Amino acid sequence: MRKKILLVFGTRPEAIKMAPLYKKLKQQEASFDTRVCVTAQHREMLDQVLDFFSIKPDYDLNLMKPNQTLNGIWADVLLGLKPIVDEWKPDWVLVHGDTATSTVAAITSFFSGCKVGHVEAGLRTYNKLSPFPEEMNRQITGRVADLHFAPTRTSADNLLKENIDEKTIHITGNTVIDALFESVSIVTSDKYTNDEIEHLKTILDSDKKLILVTGHRRENFGQGFVNICEAIRDVAKSRPDVQVLYPVHLNPNVQRPVNEILSGLENVRLVSPLSYPSFVWVMNRAEIIITDSGGVQEEAPSLGKPVLVMRDTTERPEAVEHGTVLLVGTDKNKIKEMTFRLLDDNEMYLKMSQIDNPYGDGKACDRIVSVLAKA
Repeated sequence: MRKKILLVFGTRPEAIKMAPLYKKLKQQEASFDTRVCVTAQHREMLDQVLDFFSIKPDYDLNLMKPNQTLNGIWADVLLGLKPIVDEWKPDWVLVHGDTATSTVAAITSFFSGCKVGHVEAGLRTYNKLSPFPEEMNRQITGRVADLHFAPTRTSADNLLKENIDEKTIHITGNTVIDALFESVSIVTSDKYTNDEIEHLKTILDSDKKLILVTGHRRENFGQGFVNICEAIRDVAKSRPDVQVLYPVHLNPNVQRPVNEILSGLENVRLVSPLSYPSFVWVMNRAEIIITDSGGVQEEAPSLGKPVLVMRDTTERPEAVEHGTVLLVGTDKNKIKEMTFRLLDDNEMYLKMSQIDNPYGDGKACDRIVSVLAKA
């Protein structure tokens, strides 16, 4: 009898990391009846990933609203997902990471008597305000889950310290590396065409070193983003041999300081948020990445790209310990100092870019599916 597996996700990062797992499960239809429910917590950015990976959801809650609040998202996911889970009665509901969607889907499934598998389990900062609200989302999901797919030994050890049953913890690597390897092979193929990538080729100077910048964290809103933008401005002004590409998040708290401080600089390109394939292409093209994103900390080392992380804490300490990323917070001087060092210190650059990625080898999905087959 086939096991019924429901994957639930709602944001672009979740979709990227769950897409290769969905495809791997669908390849084993004799063993698994697999369906997807999207909450569309992020509508447009989610749809780009679904299209790129050729995934058609079986259920779409379509919950995104203007000015949505965390409370509203929680309420809408809880009420929208319940009838789906109650009617189909999956054997396993798989959720990912630290979003409102993943936590509420786990709780809803628990209330309905369904077992929960948590992909990318065990990441921790133990500071409930950093990242906010993701740290608490992830901890709550960890208390509800029946299977924990930890990407690293450190993540697994965190769960053990929280008295999670060792038999339920499986170290798999991170599925984002599975997705990245597949995506790079697609976007660098001569057969692949993408209007957005073609446009990027026209605005980027191939003779200049490219710095890719992304930022969206709530804890950086306000003075933090002012510091970030002023640091990027100073780097751009002092280094005409460098070009900065900044896909600007749609949140007004990000848009305002970015546009006020960085608009009009000759070697800074401010663009709309990029689709996933375009972002993979740019990461592969970049010399240095400056970000507050969690996923980029995992992906960039597999492409040999040093990462400066604009956060004071990270739930991904393995990258810091291995030396593939450096924490610079929102300290303007530190951001500038480390950017200049990576641009000018070839030994430091090579050391960071040649370290093996601690987050996996591209076979995480195989390991997860193997566990589910026996569960």
